[in-house]
Amino acid sequence: MTPRQIIGKIGLWLSVFVIVSPAILFFLWMISLSLKFEVDNAAYPPVFFPDRIAWKNYADVLASNRFLTYFVNSLIVTGSSTLLALIVGVPAGYGIARMAAHKSAIVILIARITPGLSYLIPLFLLFQWLGLLGTLVPQIIIHLVVTVPIVIWIMIGYFETTPMELEEAALIDGAGRWQVFRHVALPIAKPGVAVAFILAVIFSWNNFVFGIVLAGRETRTLPVAVYNMISFDQLSWGPLAAAALIVTLPVLLLTVFAQRQIVAGLTAGAVKGG
Repeated sequence: MTPRQIIGKIGLWLSVFVIVSPAILFFLWMISLSLKFEVDNAAYPPVFFPDRIAWKNYADVLASNRFLTYFVNSLIVTGSSTLLALIVGVPAGYGIARMAAHKSAIVILIARITPGLSYLIPLFLLFQWLGLLGTLVPQIIIHLVVTVPIVIWIMIGYFETTPMELEEAALIDGAGRWQVFRHVALPIAKPGVAVAFILAVIFSWNNFVFGIVLAGRETRTLPVAVYNMISFDQLSWGPLAAAALIVTLPVLLLTVFAQRQIVAGLTAGAVKGG
């Protein structure tokens, strides 16, 4: 390597370190808070490595505030809304991309950038009229308002970049449009589906407002469980940090796993080049 390449590589790594280090520091500090007793969390100067490990913070979180119930609710709401968003969004993105329906794409973009709170009040009144408030159904439906535009928008961009040669060859061989989508376009688009899946899960899993407004006492989700740990008389940083880490862990593990799937899909593409 030339000195210029070495300097460029060092500069790149320094830039990555400067950008990523704050997020890593905050995450490590959350881990430290979750493993300390309140005496250490309130100590000055701050204690990063505690002498005693407070594993009871995690035990208290799991044993209180209906945390396990909220965890199951989050799995049901996020899983259902993400699955339905993929079922609707992937074919819709393919159709819009292949038909070059730019006006439809603009509508999807508008739906994507519109804040979810804009839909909350009218849907709240609708669910109240239907008698569905306090169940998981309203949360699943309103999460689709957020996740479906994300999936469609990502898949439009991805299908527009995939090569047409295989699809044209399949049409010449007598395959129908649905067969082309299912057997040709969809396997090639697996990396895009993985990205859409990740983002849909993250947006649904971390949603707080919908869970606290539309849910009942037994149907709230995990972000609401973390909020319930904040009281007016006392703020326990240890259990609060432990709860936040437990909420973050499933999405973090899923993201790492899905990133490997994306790399595998990109390196195993059926067509190389445009």
